Amino acid sequence: MVSMDTQGKLQLLASQMNLEPAEETSALGSQNTRGACGHSPNEIRSALRENKQEALMIHNARLPGGKTTPMLKTLLTSACERDCFYCPFRAGRDFRRATFKPEEMANAFAEMNKAKMVDGIFLSSGIAGGGIRTQDKLLDTIDIIRRKKNFAGYIHLKIMPGSEKDQVLRAMQLADRISVNLEAPNAERLPKLAPHKIFWEELMRPLQWAHEIRSSLPAYQNVKGKWPSLVTQFVVGAAGENDLEVLSTTASLTQHIRLARAYFSAFHPIHDTPLENLPPENPVREHRLYQSSFLLRDYGFDLEDMPLDRGGNLPLDVDPKIAWAAANLSETPVEVNRADRRALLRIPGIGPKSAESILVARRRGLLTDLRDLKALGILASRAAPYILLNGKQPARQLSLF
Repeated sequence: MVSMDTQGKLQLLASQMNLEPAEETSALGSQNTRGACGHSPNEIRSALRENKQEALMIHNARLPGGKTTPMLKTLLTSACERDCFYCPFRAGRDFRRATFKPEEMANAFAEMNKAKMVDGIFLSSGIAGGGIRTQDKLLDTIDIIRRKKNFAGYIHLKIMPGSEKDQVLRAMQLADRISVNLEAPNAERLPKLAPHKIFWEELMRPLQWAHEIRSSLPAYQNVKGKWPSLVTQFVVGAAGENDLEVLSTTASLTQHIRLARAYFSAFHPIHDTPLENLPPENPVREHRLYQSSFLLRDYGFDLEDMPLDRGGNLPLDVDPKIAWAAANLSETPVEVNRADRRALLRIPGIGPKSAESILVARRRGLLTDLRDLKALGILASRAAPYILLNGKQPARQLSLF
């Protein structure tokens, strides 16, 4: 049983972890109302007394490959010596902090795993005593979980700014996923968010090391025989960056170090921080960046294909794939029965799986009706304005749906 003291610490540490996107997660309860985990203070206290998992900020996480698992998303400590302008854990901010020792965190997680409350952990930390010392404590925690507690489930581990290459290697030997928060898209923007972080030396270099390790060392060194995926995060809307800057860095990392994905966190001002008077970023912008990053990663789009305005920003009122199709396919629709996979992926409503389904279905005969596409799991009404089926444009058939 997790002790009341441990539960209280986990609640404190988890209360701002929505600023750390990891996997596709949803807290048990809405994060948009009332308390940090979707409950009023009285409900939180009641849940703590009853040992409910809602009070521990357990997240339903969709892992790489599609599996969903309950995951503890927490910090080793909320004490931090850095003074990032947007961060609730910044040095000097007056709020109640909590810290776990590695053995203590490992024991707490093991108890929760034994009770079938969680089967995964995302572990990050504030920086206390420097990035190298903090990373050692994170590694000690995960080593205990893996080696002493014999945990074989999912681990996502954060790499601290300024970590050493050997620490990155050890993290990659133990974890399923590692991440480095770039926060800003380039060295020019970072000081507006984190004035004492160094973009290339502290943040970008560990990502490059991780790629070098995956490219040069055998994967059996990882506990599961497979090198972990790499991800990063950007805080969007507080540093004056445009979407072109963010997507340029995302596209470069995707191409050159096989970044699994980028996470985007729309800026929201935190009381008692230097950026508390900045307006919050429109969450639709975050959504459009995610859509565009998937086009770059999975759909064969290039940065030049992005429907950016003169200021380098995506339109907020339209899906970027639809915006591209409206500009490029309205007058020259794609013949579904002849298009290759790359051309199919550029059609709204068609994704990687449904493109493969079309290629398979075409071997059995012509696709002549929107019903044929719908049967393949395609959003036929979305695709209709931009396609031909056996030489005919099917837009008039939309009423059937």
